[in-house]
Amino acid sequence: MSEYAVSDPSVLVGPGLGRDAAAIQAGTATLVVKTDPITFATDHAPLYLVDVNANDVACLGAVPRWLVVTALLPAGATTPPMVEQQFRELRDICTARGISLVGGHTEITAAVNRPILVGTLIGEAAEGQLLVPGGGRPGDRLLVTKGIAIEGTALLARELSQQLTAALGRDVVEAAARLLENPGISVVKDAAILLEAGGITALHDPTEGGLVTGVRELAEASGCGATLVAGEVPVLEPTAAVARHLGLDPLGLLSSGCLLASVDPGAVERLIAAGSAAGIPVRECGMLTPPEEGFVLRGDKAMSMPIFLSDEVTRVL
Repeated sequence: MSEYAVSDPSVLVGPGLGRDAAAIQAGTATLVVKTDPITFATDHAPLYLVDVNANDVACLGAVPRWLVVTALLPAGATTPPMVEQQFRELRDICTARGISLVGGHTEITAAVNRPILVGTLIGEAAEGQLLVPGGGRPGDRLLVTKGIAIEGTALLARELSQQLTAALGRDVVEAAARLLENPGISVVKDAAILLEAGGITALHDPTEGGLVTGVRELAEASGCGATLVAGEVPVLEPTAAVARHLGLDPLGLLSSGCLLASVDPGAVERLIAAGSAAGIPVRECGMLTPPEEGFVLRGDKAMSMPIFLSDEVTRVL
């Protein structure tokens, strides 16, 4: 949806395209609020839940603080040990991330056939630190951290382990599965490092529909077009192997773990250096353009940037 006007003046960031979290002025505090479900993953769902929600909070310049979770559990297939294990994992991940699990709702229902977790995460932005979406400008460079499709690669390796092991070998599949935790799907540290270095005009956490969908969302929220240079997009080796075998395009595959930033051209070298100093690879892969130039993917030749109506992972899961 395009930006939706909210009459309440305390709402600093409301709903709209490329706006994955809201911001509210509550007295002297600036609160950033995000909600997202985990519907694909069954293995390590609590980790996905915490990090996916925290990423969007961090992209507005806030620190993730408080989490509320709704757990919908399948009737006839839920046991007390299963529930205890899931919430123990959720508690441990929150503790490790400095987030407080403050409440929620647990329900056993015939409406679902596997566990569904829905999180609402609240963060807090320091004075002057809120990064309102839509700040990109034509000429800004596009930077990405680490590699694309980390989330999708790890998910596929865990959900299709037997199939992929038979085709690619155990070493490749185990390396793909480990991407969930190394480098991981969190971009909270990435965002903090880049924001501290300065020159950021917009941040985005590419999720469903992969990097190209994230580029479109960031650019359209800013009233821009965009050019993406395919050869400059970082694709990790396990991702390339899994995508190639399954016939998937990494550009359209779940990409939490990769932070997308639009930045002032003069800040590119400084931001790449800041990432390197923190052990976070940062790479330039394109630029924002005037809106009339549209969305272009440059490879061997220039073509229109693909549109993914659903994430590539849905083709095999």
